[in-house]
Amino acid sequence: MGKAAETGRDFWRGVLSGGGVTALPRWTRQPVPGVGEQVASVPAEVVTALRRLAEELAVPFDSLLLAAHAKVLAALAGEREVVTGLVAAPGGRPLPCPLTAEAGTWRAVVHDTDRVAAAVLAHRDFPVEELRHELGVTGPEFETVWDPAGGDGEPTGNTVLWLGTEARGEELVLRLRFRTEALDEECVTRIAGYHRRALALLAAGPDAEHARQSLLSADELRYQLDGLAGPHRELPDARFHELFEQRVRRHPDAVAAVQGARQWTYRELNARANRLGRALLARGLRREGVVAVVTERNLDWMAAVLAVFKAGGVYLPIEPHFPADRIATTLTRAECALVLTEPGSTGTLDEALTTVPGAEKVFIDAAYEEGHAEDDLGIAVTPDQLAYIYFTSGSTGEPKGAMCEHAGMLNHLYAKIHDLGIEEGQTVAQTAPQ
Repeated sequence: MGKAAETGRDFWRGVLSGGGVTALPRWTRQPVPGVGEQVASVPAEVVTALRRLAEELAVPFDSLLLAAHAKVLAALAGEREVVTGLVAAPGGRPLPCPLTAEAGTWRAVVHDTDRVAAAVLAHRDFPVEELRHELGVTGPEFETVWDPAGGDGEPTGNTVLWLGTEARGEELVLRLRFRTEALDEECVTRIAGYHRRALALLAAGPDAEHARQSLLSADELRYQLDGLAGPHRELPDARFHELFEQRVRRHPDAVAAVQGARQWTYRELNARANRLGRALLARGLRREGVVAVVTERNLDWMAAVLAVFKAGGVYLPIEPHFPADRIATTLTRAECALVLTEPGSTGTLDEALTTVPGAEKVFIDAAYEEGHAEDDLGIAVTPDQLAYIYFTSGSTGEPKGAMCEHAGMLNHLYAKIHDLGIEEGQTVAQTAPQ
């Protein structure tokens, strides 16, 4: 094997061994098999600025376009490391191109993109498929394809979106072909807008921190913040746990929760939550510090959640039956330092904690016995303070944490009370996941 072939083999082995496919979200309400197409133009002034920037950075113009695509793909997937298909020669088969949108400047993203694209082009004649077979690499490589030659390719097989570029006068045309069973017209319009926005931001400020910039248009941002928020309702100037404390003062001996043959009054539940809250503070919990609760759904779980809110922390629910690697990933991504749990719920947790040395395990029953006071903590918690982080199953196979502030949580609770017609004295079953 010649030196060039050996170098190509080493390069593609690294790419293929990297693993993982960057999946696009399935944004369509009515999936229908077929292929759609949209065209969007990039204004001449943006294209002119990008060409000047390409000369300044001493990189091909196409590298700037691919860098913007990397930013969009990273935003869509919620991942900094992404893989797209790259058409390295007109009419050629797309090759996997790993890109990064790590935090930093646009300039850094462009240089990283140019380096990888140059390597893909340099080794485009290597028999990648043969190496895939030899390495036993299976499954899709990518769901998007970037075609700088603006070819007539269509999304087939595992490809969901094919993007091409074409110069038209002083403007640049983006051509997007998409699978209609995965994406709809509205979604692709937004994706095209994200590319236009990314290119405009790159042209306007290559030394800006791209992670601090939004790809959303003003209309979409308004829709995301206001249009999806539901009806406006007046909320009390208090946090959820403070409203609970008000209920304790009014009806201390009323039954708050029942589990099998066990039941706690509001006074009992509040007292236990206060003792746990102080146990967390004694272990160094600070404002918006993340506390995982790894228990079955029981009375102690309720006390633990209230305790986290009362102490000004952030509640992180984790099912005790989750695999150890998922628990470890969740704890690490949430930067969790404290874990409240119970005997019988630590099977996979203990294994996970071996890889998260900064997290301390605290047994709830032991914390009760530490002798902490039972009166309310009285810690100030603001409406915009983070209340909880909920990790989804992850459309791309990697769980992602959704964050909710106290005002948002209270709004959600009042919406549920209204929608379900819940009134004082009624019993509500706790059947949902934590």
